[in-house]
Amino acid sequence: MTDLGDFGDFSADSEEDSGAGRADASDSAGGSTNESRTEAPTGTADTTSDEFERTSVEPRGEDVGIGALCVSQGLRVAEDEADTTLQAYVTRGNRSSIRIGSYLLAPYPDGETLFCRITGLEYAQQYHADDATEIHARRAMRSDGVDEADYKFVASLEPVAVLYSDDGELKRRMTDRVPKPQTVIREADDTEQIKTGLKMPDDGVFLGHLSVGGEKVRTAASPPTIDYRLKDDYEAGDPLVFRHTLIAGGTGSGKTHAAKNVLRQFLADDRTYPMADGREVSPAVVQFDPQDEYAQMHDDNPELDDAFARRLEREDIAYGGVSDTTAFVPKVGDASYAAGHHRAQQVEFTIPFRMCRSRPWLVSGGSLNDNQYGALTYLIDRFFDQYGDDGTYAEFTSFLDDPALREELDESGRVHEATYDAVRRRVFGFDDVFDQDARPITELVHQFVRPGGLSVVPTYHITDTRATEAVVLALSSLLIDEKLSNDPTYDRIKETPLVLGMDEAHNFLTDADSVQARKVISKFTEAAKQGRKERLGLFLITQDPQDIDDAVFKQINTTIVLNLGDEDAIKSVNIPSNLESKVPYMEKGQMVVYSPDNSEPVELIGLSTCLTRHGRD
Repeated sequence: MTDLGDFGDFSADSEEDSGAGRADASDSAGGSTNESRTEAPTGTADTTSDEFERTSVEPRGEDVGIGALCVSQGLRVAEDEADTTLQAYVTRGNRSSIRIGSYLLAPYPDGETLFCRITGLEYAQQYHADDATEIHARRAMRSDGVDEADYKFVASLEPVAVLYSDDGELKRRMTDRVPKPQTVIREADDTEQIKTGLKMPDDGVFLGHLSVGGEKVRTAASPPTIDYRLKDDYEAGDPLVFRHTLIAGGTGSGKTHAAKNVLRQFLADDRTYPMADGREVSPAVVQFDPQDEYAQMHDDNPELDDAFARRLEREDIAYGGVSDTTAFVPKVGDASYAAGHHRAQQVEFTIPFRMCRSRPWLVSGGSLNDNQYGALTYLIDRFFDQYGDDGTYAEFTSFLDDPALREELDESGRVHEATYDAVRRRVFGFDDVFDQDARPITELVHQFVRPGGLSVVPTYHITDTRATEAVVLALSSLLIDEKLSNDPTYDRIKETPLVLGMDEAHNFLTDADSVQARKVISKFTEAAKQGRKERLGLFLITQDPQDIDDAVFKQINTTIVLNLGDEDAIKSVNIPSNLESKVPYMEKGQMVVYSPDNSEPVELIGLSTCLTRHGRD
């Protein structure tokens, strides 16, 4: 007999030994059951029933949270985001509810909390094995489901801010400490924590509800949704309405629906802004409308029922038609305007040619170089010196038809005859625009700009693109010039907070090389820079944001992006890459808001029902 045992009596043919071996093998493989065993007589030891005592692998107590921070891949917080490593193991019961973009909380032992966001999700093998095999694939194809116990589910996290209490007030600061290993993480479900973590204000202009992956973020509060608002007071800087807003979205994305809902908040009864003289004044809104949709804001939305109205009231969201809505209809040639789709008051007007005295570019119908634009400016000044401020466009064209004037200017070297002819060709063709049979807009300023009122300028009925541009640019330049002037002609414009809305803004603020285009861009850029001081806000709406000149685009503080399918358009709006990738897949009403002075970049869902009438029967 050796230390290994005595194998001398072993026989491979022994039935007793082989039977015992088969029984043991069957027991170890789970092939036998208690029911199949023969019970031993009373008082006799049953050697076939010996088993290990089973121990539960589930910890005692009740689970809190959705998982815990792990250190298998590192646990690191760094100034450089690329060097940060923060991962959490998510337990089986919580895996199906976790989404990329969800907000999580990881507490520190001293009461502070790390507010973070899920940036990645992955399954990893629990044990090393090669499952890229035929047998694994066919086994999976024949099974009813996946055994989650075979895999680890790991979430990659991006730290957003550290939340802490200061004299009972919840505040945030940049992430400056690393959480402990095995810290239990849970989903953020408290409105105050989420708003503080994302730097979202409690009050202001309502835009929508916070969402992740197209689903609204839910909390334990009532209402369970989290409202997103733009700062609208001077306590924390200038109201963002005067820092300018851009809404970008493709056809069918809901951008007009969203724009109406935002404009409705600007026109809320209790919304006022302080002026330099100490008065609190409601803003006036002037909206240029190429598709004839915004005058409908005069009317209530019949689809907005009582239950939805009560919900809006609980969330302090202004709704209902704006009774002080007027459609200012430009008189252009024989074009007629039909308004059976709204009940707003209509006022017809014309553009007086005298507005071109300080804005020569209004009458240049084509691209002019610097030399030609200088000639046009000289000719307009000479015309008004001769005819006075009441000179008309018809008189100006007759003035240019004078061959003696052409010869005089050429011989004096003031304007070369070729330059004269080029200018003359480009200023012709505006007979249907200037000095039509209607009141000049300059006589309607007091009615055009009304505190708390909405003035809509529809241009859908105008078929001439040059005429449309002339009308829109004439009115917008009048408003901007008066706002920025130290000696305004119309005090009503200067002394009223003003939101200047422009749909299809890419048609008017496009990057171009012509001198008149540069004049327009320069004017709007200056308006954007001085807007916060003069209570002037630009509200631009477009489906082609890449066509808006960079000089104007750089002054936009709040960018609202709905679905865009064009890659160049998506790149041009300059939103963070993690949100940029979602834009082509967003459904109608979903949006990304990038407003650095208001909050972290977030995803929202707008209201499903328009707050005023929208759409034609």
